[in-house]
Amino acid sequence: MEFRIYSHRNALTILENEPEFKEAWEEIKHILTTLDEDTLRKCYEDNFQTKNKSLSTSINSLLKERFKDFSWSGESAIFQDPHYDDPKSDYWRLDFAKDDISIEVAFNHASATAWNLLKPVLASELNHVRKAIQTKIGIVVVATSEMKKAGNFDGAIGYYEKYVDHLKPLMNQLSVPLLIIGLEAPKSFKIAKTPKGNKLKGLVVLLDENVVVEDFDDDDDVTDDDYGYNEEDLQLAMLD
Repeated sequence: MEFRIYSHRNALTILENEPEFKEAWEEIKHILTTLDEDTLRKCYEDNFQTKNKSLSTSINSLLKERFKDFSWSGESAIFQDPHYDDPKSDYWRLDFAKDDISIEVAFNHASATAWNLLKPVLASELNHVRKAIQTKIGIVVVATSEMKKAGNFDGAIGYYEKYVDHLKPLMNQLSVPLLIIGLEAPKSFKIAKTPKGNKLKGLVVLLDENVVVEDFDDDDDVTDDDYGYNEEDLQLAMLD
């Protein structure tokens, strides 16, 4: 899988040059670059096509498996205080953590953009609440605008370009190095938006196929709400 990056407070320089981060950074790059399009497509077709309209859950599922293979901690609590460690909620949890690096995978609603950026900061800064984890640098993985369209993500999700836009006005609040990784759209297939019953579902379309598939764009009159798309569906980004 191809991706682009934006470095906040010299995050990329630190990851590539500081010995304490280099091994973990190499693992992250390996996990992302070796996630090939055939694997992603097959995961969606076999497990999620009848249930989810976008690639978000497929990407999350594969990343969860691969980070686990490299011994990254999943769903790491930021604080030790039980009041901030609800096992049923990911509000105070990180998706992955290892070797002073915290990672958040964020395909959820755009209203959560600032919070998704702030969570790695909370994990890296001292706090009045006793910490369960102490990292030094954060990585936020999101979809680019091209992936948003080709992967059939909902129009309301936050995406790479908008995450980057948040960094400058939040400079004082985002006080630790952050790397924003934007996942690029697959080149061999896309997910077409197609109605199924009273909801919208996805359908894999190979880009070299001469097949006409009705695909509602975000600008069309038909919206997700017209097909029963709800707020719960918008939150598919967080790993279970």
